[in-house]
Amino acid sequence: MKNTVVVGAQFGDEGKAKITDILAKEADFITRFQGGSNAGHTVVADGKKYAFHLIPSGILYENKICMLGAGCVIKPDDLEKEINDIVSQGVSIERFKNCFKISPLAHITMKYHTDIDGYSENNLKENKIGTTKKGIGPTYTDKYNRCGIRVEDLFHPEILSKKLDIILPKKNRELEFVYNLKPYSKEDILKECELYRKILAPYVDFKWEDNLSDILKNKTILFEGAQGVMLDIDYGTYPYVTSSSPTAGGAAIGASMGVSAIQRAVGVFKAYMTRVGEGAFITESLDDDGEKLRTIGGEFGVTTGRPRRCGWFDAISAKYSVLVGGLTEIALTKLDVLDSFKEIKIAVAYKNKKTGEIIKYYPTNVYTHKDFEPVYETCQGWLSDITKCRTYDELPQNAKLYLKKLEEILGTKITIISVGPDREQTIFIQ
Repeated sequence: MKNTVVVGAQFGDEGKAKITDILAKEADFITRFQGGSNAGHTVVADGKKYAFHLIPSGILYENKICMLGAGCVIKPDDLEKEINDIVSQGVSIERFKNCFKISPLAHITMKYHTDIDGYSENNLKENKIGTTKKGIGPTYTDKYNRCGIRVEDLFHPEILSKKLDIILPKKNRELEFVYNLKPYSKEDILKECELYRKILAPYVDFKWEDNLSDILKNKTILFEGAQGVMLDIDYGTYPYVTSSSPTAGGAAIGASMGVSAIQRAVGVFKAYMTRVGEGAFITESLDDDGEKLRTIGGEFGVTTGRPRRCGWFDAISAKYSVLVGGLTEIALTKLDVLDSFKEIKIAVAYKNKKTGEIIKYYPTNVYTHKDFEPVYETCQGWLSDITKCRTYDELPQNAKLYLKKLEEILGTKITIISVGPDREQTIFIQ
């Protein structure tokens, strides 16, 4: 297998974890390159359902090195709970000790980050972003404001103390006078950091430079991202976005390897579309079709349990994702959810409701999206169960026509098709 990055190509929740899990079987090294524990994804393996938030799903395989890269932000107590949950399902703690690594350059989500995130989201009211209130955005804010705490700082008490003498007075003024929140003493933060140091100590890879150099020479690499292109901080539905870059370009930076390490970029799309939280969603279906997609697809957030907003496949935003996401091929998930639909819609253009103008490009200013409605092409459904199909030839003719239509519009080949949650319910097209 070529060195591959798996990119969510919609609003996240596209089924990246299943695709990553399958591709991880052929990889030696799996690295998560951005995001934090706000991202939830589910893997079904050997009849068990695993909920992942930060740990690369490759940990389910033996002898695979899994790493959280420099582009990640880590809330250590959340990470500890996730490790314990996975161990309780039968993955040995020895596998974590031997195979799970953390970059010392990753940033730490502190309690004051979650305080600020919760306050900000609650007080935005009708203008809220729709965050999980886990402090991800404020952590990235401090990272880029050059006042963050990195994993490596936890292991240098004198350096940490000096950094806190600079950071904490400013942060406490922010907490008190901007957010009307309780400040933290230096002793409070040092105790928090000591706890975090103990949690992370077994996994931090202080020899990451030598190890990555060897991996680049001798190993196959899988880059695992969170969220999706339409939530990218630069290219997504700003400001209703995440705080990092879940594109192929973001993988190169967040994994500390550079663009030359990436040979293949698989964009994961659902056969329809979903979104959790606030923000524009032009093809959202508020009628019976949307509710049917939600019910059949089990569309509820892994991290929050929130019901996902559902709608038809948006080929306009999908073409945009292929472009800015750097995608070389497509993995299409949840095709089986469409089994019982007589008609299946694809948005091939947008119509301006005020002027009647038809456009076939993605309008990046999301505040204009309220003025647009989708222009659909309709495909005939196949009205049969495809969950037992294991080859492309076994698919119904109308399912093949739907896939060909998407390829034609997007100008990119579909090479992986998921027809159910299990690993085995996957079709590979050469």
